[in-house]
Amino acid sequence: QQGYYVVCVDGRGTGFKGANFKKVTYMNLVKYETEDQIAAAKQLSKLPYIDESRIGIWGWSFGGQMSTNCLLKGSSIFKMAIAVAPVTNWRFYDTIYTERYMRTPQENAAGYDDNSPFNYPEKLEGDYLLVHGSADDNVHLQNTMRMVEALVQADKQFEWAIYPDKNHGIYGGNTRLHLYKKMTNFLSKTLGDKISSK
Repeated sequence: QQGYYVVCVDGRGTGFKGANFKKVTYMNLVKYETEDQIAAAKQLSKLPYIDESRIGIWGWSFGGQMSTNCLLKGSSIFKMAIAVAPVTNWRFYDTIYTERYMRTPQENAAGYDDNSPFNYPEKLEGDYLLVHGSADDNVHLQNTMRMVEALVQADKQFEWAIYPDKNHGIYGGNTRLHLYKKMTNFLSKTLGDKISSK
């Protein structure tokens, strides 16, 4: 209705395609997932009805980390990313989850650092919207605040929003509606025609 194609790609690390496909991400969470999103976008850009200058990505939580990585590592194809409550540094995330797939930072420093967007803010070229709830007890606000500071120090322009006292789901009252309008307007402003936010 709005002139966009929406594609969801199950890259490496997802299930139902065999153990090797699923487990290849061990020690390198979000590396292969990001590479697969970039590869898929490049393939899509070859289609005659896709405008390769207007390809974007968005994600929430792990998906927010992946969308951020896609914009930073795939700026030749992705022109816009929205990241909601992203993990920006694996060292800031829950050890029970992270160490299950990445081991400890002492055992796997390269895996932690190479796959954390916090470590390469200078690569930001496209339009970026970063959103977080200040009471997020899953992906702590520290992830966004440190990413903001890294982007500022790298002299990169971007947009960001904090929802006071909202958790990882960023809901309650008018909050989710407000967030989706913000995301829709950002998408419209950066990739396409204005979409009514009414």
